[in-house]
Amino acid sequence: MAHYAKLGINSKVIAVHVVADSDCQNADGIEDEEVGRQFLENIHNWPLWKKTSYNTQGGQHKDGGTALRGNYAGIGMTYDEDNDIFIGKKPYTSWVLNVSEARWQSPIGDAPALSEAESLTHTYNWNETDQSWDKEER
Repeated sequence: MAHYAKLGINSKVIAVHVVADSDCQNADGIEDEEVGRQFLENIHNWPLWKKTSYNTQGGQHKDGGTALRGNYAGIGMTYDEDNDIFIGKKPYTSWVLNVSEARWQSPIGDAPALSEAESLTHTYNWNETDQSWDKEER
């Protein structure tokens, strides 16, 4: 089975459809993204489709295969054409896109690690005003 993201205005993902492998194969029996896209366009009368991989997250394929477009597309995500990846909504103005991991990242990196015991009672939250990770009680 192949998965395709239906793109709307500003390349927002508005749906994800599953397509049978046989509906994505070219005349030589080889899976071809364009064949799957045309299949969906004919059925839905909608031209904007991008293949997505159910096994891709954070720029990695979970089974060690080749990652496709950074992340599995989900409704509300955006297809970034310049980087050929699906990304979530930018959480803060100051955050930057880490293209290789297909995710937004704070300008100072990830939150500090909590010990196992601390993680039961505390969490880190991003402070946009101070550009820092603030440790807070749950």
